[in-house]
Amino acid sequence: MKPGTLRQILLITDGCSNQGEDPAAMAALAREQGITVNVIGVMENDVIDENGMKEIESVALSGGGVSQIVYSQALSQTVQMVTRKAMTQTIQGVVNKELQQILGNSVTMEDLPPEKRGEVMEVVDELGETSKLEVLVLVDTSASMKHKLPTVKDALLDLSLSMNARLGDNQFSVFVFPGKKNDVEKLLNWTPKLEVLTKVFPKLTTGGITPTGPAIKEALDYFDQKRSLRGLLSDDDEQYFEESV
Repeated sequence: MKPGTLRQILLITDGCSNQGEDPAAMAALAREQGITVNVIGVMENDVIDENGMKEIESVALSGGGVSQIVYSQALSQTVQMVTRKAMTQTIQGVVNKELQQILGNSVTMEDLPPEKRGEVMEVVDELGETSKLEVLVLVDTSASMKHKLPTVKDALLDLSLSMNARLGDNQFSVFVFPGKKNDVEKLLNWTPKLEVLTKVFPKLTTGGITPTGPAIKEALDYFDQKRSLRGLLSDDDEQYFEESV
């Protein structure tokens, strides 16, 4: 049994969106397309806007993902935890569907005897280590994030190291919002390693708006491009594409 490629959008932000499409609606669209949306709210000095907290929870709920509010100092550990937790949730959903096909529509993992449940969880853990993973990271670069960006960079480097310790293949891509010229700007094409961010992040500029909805929409379009190209390419061509895009 394979869950296929696990696709995630990881949104890192510290406030409310104030431009463009409704981010929760865009997250729901992502979920329909088999892409989980996880949201990490970064706070500083115990301050995060209440409306921002509601939006963070709403986007993650609509996107079938995990939400977490953290201090910037704990960001690195949280990024890894959220990514892995979302992977496990997705795989458990796949396993539950398989169980329902075999044992009936009302059966889930929780309904199994403890011994059988343990065996199923071993399968879930194994799939978590071996499945292909694609994580598209959306980084809020609105004005209030300026002092948090170095921490975000370090957290993403740690995420790359942690995920690449798995047996499965990983691909990461990074977008920022707002960009220099547009609401959303691609910072990094699909790559298994995020080390290049060390050079790119110090050059980022921060702006006042927070176009979270357009950022999620752009992420979905980018996933669609990747999927379309994969359908046209052979395995060898696809590997070349991943390295050259």
